[in-house]
Order: sequence, then C-alpha cells, then structure tokens
Amino acid sequence: MRARLKDVAAKAGVAPNTASTILNRRPNSWASKETEERVFAAAKELGYRPSRAALGLRLGSFKTVGLVIPDLHNPVYTTFADLLEQRMRENGYDLILEHSRTDLNYEKHCLESILDRQIDAVTYFVSDLQSHLDFIARANKASKHVVAMTGPSSEAFPFDAVEMDFSEGIMSAVDHLLDLGHERFAFLCALAKGQEAGDRPEVFNKMLLERGIPENQNFFIPCAHDLSSACNTFGAFLDGFSGERPTALIAMNDLTAIGAIRAANERGIRVPEDLSVIGIDNIPLGDYLPRRLTTIAQPLEELANATAELMLQRLDKKAETTPPQSRKFKAKLLIKGTTAESPKL
Repeated sequence: MRARLKDVAAKAGVAPNTASTILNRRPNSWASKETEERVFAAAKELGYRPSRAALGLRLGSFKTVGLVIPDLHNPVYTTFADLLEQRMRENGYDLILEHSRTDLNYEKHCLESILDRQIDAVTYFVSDLQSHLDFIARANKASKHVVAMTGPSSEAFPFDAVEMDFSEGIMSAVDHLLDLGHERFAFLCALAKGQEAGDRPEVFNKMLLERGIPENQNFFIPCAHDLSSACNTFGAFLDGFSGERPTALIAMNDLTAIGAIRAANERGIRVPEDLSVIGIDNIPLGDYLPRRLTTIAQPLEELANATAELMLQRLDKKAETTPPQSRKFKAKLLIKGTTAESPKL
C-alpha cells in the first residue's frame, strides 16, 4: 500500500500539517532542523511521494505538459518529442505523450483526452484546423496553454504557433529535378485516415505547370503513412502504368520515400539511375540507405526549442495576457544520393 502523509507524520511524531509544511518546503515552516530531518527520514523510509494532483491543485501548476503526435513510428515525431522533453525537463516540467495513429477521428479523442490530464499546457501537430475548433474552445475555457505545430495559414491561430513552411523547399526540389532534365513527375502523398487530399493535387499541378510541365505529365498518388502502404501503393501505380512512367518522385515524408524506393527496386527500377526520389524530413535513417536520401529538411532542434520557449513564457505567467505569438521556420533541400539526370526512356 502506498504510504500516506499521515503515515509519515505518525512515524516522525508530528502532526500531518507539520509534515506537509516540511515536505513541501513551505517558507512559513517553524519546525526545527531536527524535526525536518526526522520527517524527511520517515518519508524516505516509507517511500512516501506527495500526490502530484493535490500539489498541482494547491500550487496551480502540475509541472507537466502534453504532446500529441500523429505517428509514433515516424522518427521525425519521436525525435521532436525527445528534444522537447529534454528542454521542458531542464525547466522542471515533465512531458506526457498521446499518439493519434494518423487517424483524424482518434486524433479528436487524443486532443480531448490530453485536456483531462493533469497538465499545464499542450502542443500538437495541426492536421485540420476546422476540425480542432471544439478542442481549441475547450482548451481556452480550461485555461490550458496551447502551442500549435502548423504550416503557414491565412487563418490566424488563436494560440501560440510554431510554423513550418515547406513551400520553398519543395519548389527547390522541383527546380533541382527540372535542372536534371526530368519532365514526368509523381507526388506520393501520405494522408491520415479520414483525411482528404484537399487542394494538394492542384497545388502540385500548378507548381509544375508554372515551370512548363503539363498536367498529363505529373501524377498525384495518395497512400497511408506506413511503409507498407507507401511500398504497395507505389508498386501498384508502377504495375498499372502504361506509357512513359515518371522519372522523378517527391514523397511527402522520408518514410514514404523509402517505401517507394523498395517498390521500385522490386521491379528492377534503379534509384537514382531510372528514378530520382526526394523525401521530406531528413530523418537519420535516410543517410544509411544504399544511396543517401535526398530530402527536404526541417530544423527539428530549432522547432523544439521554439515550442519550449513559447510554452515556458506562458507558464511563467509573464506573457499570459499578450497576444498569440508565432515562430516561423523554412525547410531546406539537401541534395544527396537519390537524384540524378533524367534517363532516356
């Protein structure tokens, strides 16, 4: 049975309120040094730990923050979680994690669940702002600080935000492939369960059309976030393709790119000699493939630092009444080993 405060008090021979004052190191303690030592010794012997919930309610802070990530299997999210946990721990806060499994319905459950935890603030990756309005309203009512990990948006986010802009990185990737002579493109887009492609195909088509590539020479291929879906989906695309297939592929993340490379290799299509591939994220695994993966990198350490900074400012109460703030970052193309000149098909 877990030791209680009254057990510690009885063992130390003091009243429970005296034991509480000493264990919580309150400045109004009148106890002698000998009494304090006796209480701490009793607590240690009994393995007593103060109730974090009770302490949080009394102090108005649980010294804990929450993080909701979409995919525990994608190293980009676990790396971000690790970096954020380190920053928050350095400042006396614990981090608890919810995993939404790239499922929009389950994501709603996770966002609701995290608000019921004993936390002071929460950060999460925005998949669809409109579907999160109820969560945002409830977080505001519960006075929970929110920092959103999001992309550039015309809609003002009602809380602090860390914005990651991939547009320049993707345009650099397209221009790099065009410089290599590629004229037929594919975009392998990983979507969460229940998520629509939205305007992504139109944006991809427009970007290429502005660079002289007509719509019938680029292909938008939706898949799920896991490696097997990326591999199977791209493999089915290659198997069902007639005519001149794409010679360049941009994948929505590095894991999707790796799945596509496997599908190409299984069909005797060499990367990059026959097919150039570019991923997004710059996960460490990409540097250990037979050819290092060309990728569009996001600065994870800077993103985690900015998230922690915004959280800590709010939790310190000094910035509690200031308008929502944002930190903006841009992705960068890193040319490695999976792109080459377009083959003559």
